[in-house]
Amino acid sequence: MIALIGLIIGIILGIAFNINFPLKLSPYISVAIFACIDSTFGAIRATLNKDFRPDIFISGFFGNAFLAAGMVYLGDKLGIPVYIAAIIIFGQRIFTNFAVIRRLLMDRIKTHH
Repeated sequence: MIALIGLIIGIILGIAFNINFPLKLSPYISVAIFACIDSTFGAIRATLNKDFRPDIFISGFFGNAFLAAGMVYLGDKLGIPVYIAAIIIFGQRIFTNFAVIRRLLMDRIKTHH
């Protein structure tokens, strides 16, 4: 539930404050956002599975974002577009977690009717 509330607050703040980043930072920001969304969906999944741990969520949320941004930085220095691979991996994980979340919710709806 904490993750969902954080996601909603983040969306509201993102809409309320029109923050622009330099184009050069867009690969870093996009990967960090995908990492944070991945952590949020993982937290929602863990909550539905009744094994959510706030310490794991917080460390994963910030750790994944910084690690992903660091990998993009390293790739940038090496001339390798690492951010593309990171976005693909995070995107796959987000969709996988969403599929599991959807199934868990559908199972709960079926058992309550």
